[in-house]
Amino acid sequence: MVRLFIFLAAAQLVLFILALISCLSADRVRAMPRLLWALVIFLVPLLGPAAYFVWGRPLPPPHEGGTLHRGAPRPSSPDDDPDFLRSMDSEQSRRDRELLAQWEKELKKRDDE
Repeated sequence: MVRLFIFLAAAQLVLFILALISCLSADRVRAMPRLLWALVIFLVPLLGPAAYFVWGRPLPPPHEGGTLHRGAPRPSSPDDDPDFLRSMDSEQSRRDRELLAQWEKELKKRDDE
């Protein structure tokens, strides 16, 4: 029976150390701030580290071949982006109108001379 308690205490210590290292070295944690997760890991002996591994650890990046959770697909080039093409069309139209107005002014000037 004593061996079982020693084994469980060692397992709890390993879980505590792994959770604390994982919490402090992660770039981002989920559900709560990092400091609060560290306090939960310290103050709640077995459930704190277990809760961190279930709810606090950041999600792993998607593996190759798996499904990606993205929003709307992004265009791969500017020619595929309708918003970009629309802005280019309106910008080009504005330039063309300005150039045409300039030519008309020059033509009118020549006619007046």
